[in-house]
Amino acid sequence: MRIGILSYHFPPEPAFIPGSLAEELAARGHEVRVLTGFPDHPGGQLYPGWRQRWGHQTRSERLTVRRVPRYAGGAGSAHARAAGWLSFAGSATLAGRRYLRDLDALYVLQLPAVTFAAAGLVRMLGRVPTVLHVQDVWAGEEPTRPGAVGGWSGRLDAGLRRLYREADAIAVSAPSMRELVLAGGAEPDRVRTVLNWTDERLFRPARPGPAARRLIRRDDRCVVMHAGTIGVRQGLETAVRAAAALGDRMDLVLVGSGAEERRVRDLAAELRADNVRFVERRSPADMPQLYAAADYQLVMLRDRPELRGTVPGTLPAALSCAAPVVASAGGDTAELVERARAGLSCPPEDWATLADRFWLAAAIPPAARADMGRRGRDAYLRQMSLRAGVDRIEALLRDVATVRIKNTKND
Repeated sequence: MRIGILSYHFPPEPAFIPGSLAEELAARGHEVRVLTGFPDHPGGQLYPGWRQRWGHQTRSERLTVRRVPRYAGGAGSAHARAAGWLSFAGSATLAGRRYLRDLDALYVLQLPAVTFAAAGLVRMLGRVPTVLHVQDVWAGEEPTRPGAVGGWSGRLDAGLRRLYREADAIAVSAPSMRELVLAGGAEPDRVRTVLNWTDERLFRPARPGPAARRLIRRDDRCVVMHAGTIGVRQGLETAVRAAAALGDRMDLVLVGSGAEERRVRDLAAELRADNVRFVERRSPADMPQLYAAADYQLVMLRDRPELRGTVPGTLPAALSCAAPVVASAGGDTAELVERARAGLSCPPEDWATLADRFWLAAAIPPAARADMGRRGRDAYLRQMSLRAGVDRIEALLRDVATVRIKNTKND
């Protein structure tokens, strides 16, 4: 098939879902055309060595990537992010009219940032069948989002609802997200669950080297590690309070950075939590050894309705590495951990219950922890792997293309 991929981010940005999907579909014999922007994520600044210009394309066998200009600097204010989104929508719509016009099917990695571009393209391309892969459901009331600026929330909600109605198929990245998408106007028989995979070239079982051990461990006590963003969604203050309550029974190691890092550091200092340590962001290539040096990976989400249908990328990464998990989250994240028997879970934003889970995690023998990790990896390979995910998306693309051909013949 001739398949288009519309994605706001694409490698060399940390965007392995669209990147690995494009590579795998091309490897399976499809002609793949990607429409994306110039790389500026996560810092909001154009990558060194890149220059935005019109008509930039790179080609390899069966895979073409076209990049269109957009406003860079969107990691700061809500207005700056909105400018990036709108500029991408304009550029992608202009370029996509010709670049994507003769496709058999279009795949859209649906984040709020791509909504306006997707809405314009789906309407302009007309008879090109579309598969939306919904990664995030807009919560307009969240003050930290661009939707808090003026009338953005209503405009974005309207754009999403139109996309849900017009898409030929919708893939959701977590089971509970289906209900949120249906509430947005999607038809039930068009919605399927396709769990996100991780970068399997990096995230696989590993042995910790001496450097990783020195960085993560300082003695034989149990180490629970959180790797990734220290942001509003994670609510890591809960983890700091839980760890502080246990003293020297366990260590909490936070690897990464984010908007809430200063707040979390200040809380650890205020509580005199000497068992909470911070490690600066590391290269993805370093992470499997750091996972192996710790005893558990901590996956956290705050208690918000829209997050119950979200599975953070830290979970498939941990499961793929055969790392046992402590999940302080509700909805699908906790359910996946419990169903796989891959670790421990508790309700979000409840530091006392999380402290209990930390205590239990430290008491579990190493052999039982290893069994948790093996069960988690088995579950990942069955349900969340690259092969499983691309199989499902490829089937959706074939289905919508076939249905559209039949309908055209009938017309």
